[in-house]
Amino acid sequence: MLGRVIRARHRYLAALPLLATVSAVAGCSSAPEVAAPSPTDEAAQHCRALHRDLPRTVDGLERGTAEPVSDFTAIWGDPAVVLRCGVPKPEVLRHGSEHYNPNPDSAEVDGVEWLFEKQDDGYRFTTVLRKVYVEVTVPGKYAPEVNVLPDLASAVGQAIPAGI
Repeated sequence: MLGRVIRARHRYLAALPLLATVSAVAGCSSAPEVAAPSPTDEAAQHCRALHRDLPRTVDGLERGTAEPVSDFTAIWGDPAVVLRCGVPKPEVLRHGSEHYNPNPDSAEVDGVEWLFEKQDDGYRFTTVLRKVYVEVTVPGKYAPEVNVLPDLASAVGQAIPAGI
């Protein structure tokens, strides 16, 4: 009987390297790469405050970790809802831009005004009338894509001051 226990234990020990490899590969699902903006000075401070206040979930999606890790980005779900803080002014708002639109589509959600732009797969929402631009890209899988905004509005409203 003891011989069988020793042989069984030996088989488990021999299988450990294989299990470790399989676990490592399974645990290495690649985090989405998100281009981190480069806000400076006051904008960076506001973005760091926003990052600390962001919710664990948006529209029922769990928060993950983007690559590279940055205080200026956050993700939720798979495919990822992506938030980037400190992005440049959207082209549709820039006079002289070929994409300039004097009447872009926007809406207020819980006290935060968002510009919304249809993308190939979903929508991009960008705060307007705030000291720092915050961009949220939502894949079409989560239609209606606007449903993530109420979960973000409180953190954005507290961390990013109104104004232009």
